[in-house]
Amino acid sequence: MVARTSSAEAPRRPHPLEILAALCAGSLLTLMLLSNGMMAAHTTPIFASLTAHGVGSLVAVLLLGVFWVRRPALRRGPGGRAPLWAYLGGISGALTVVVSTVVVNSSLALTGTMALGLAGQVALALIFDATGALGLERRLPRRNDLLALAAIIVGTLLIIFARGSGA
Repeated sequence: MVARTSSAEAPRRPHPLEILAALCAGSLLTLMLLSNGMMAAHTTPIFASLTAHGVGSLVAVLLLGVFWVRRPALRRGPGGRAPLWAYLGGISGALTVVVSTVVVNSSLALTGTMALGLAGQVALALIFDATGALGLERRLPRRNDLLALAAIIVGTLLIIFARGSGA
């Protein structure tokens, strides 16, 4: 797939349900990080990661079974096979769980870990959008995108370094 540069097209406004789904995903990510951190504090980060991925795999298989039965026409995606690099998501997911499980029990705590994670996600997403990495449509960051990243970084620094200062 060739990355295309989109210059004059205005981005589509997100649907309210898309915003709600993203907020729910962020909340679930926080809950996952908290529960994995508690598990790691009582066992090890690797055991916590294996437990999380084992339970996640069971839930995914159950959901796949439910959707497979309810919508047999959607058994095969419209684009055929996924590219090989698409399977790397499992590796990055596993590393995210292990690393964040260790870090959440550090002086960063849950809030600092989530804030730094958000800053990293936005920064890498802007890089991927700008370069058209992994087949994405190339979209150069706009001024508002960079201002949002700067605000996230400043907020992250406030969360981490202003803790306990009475501010």
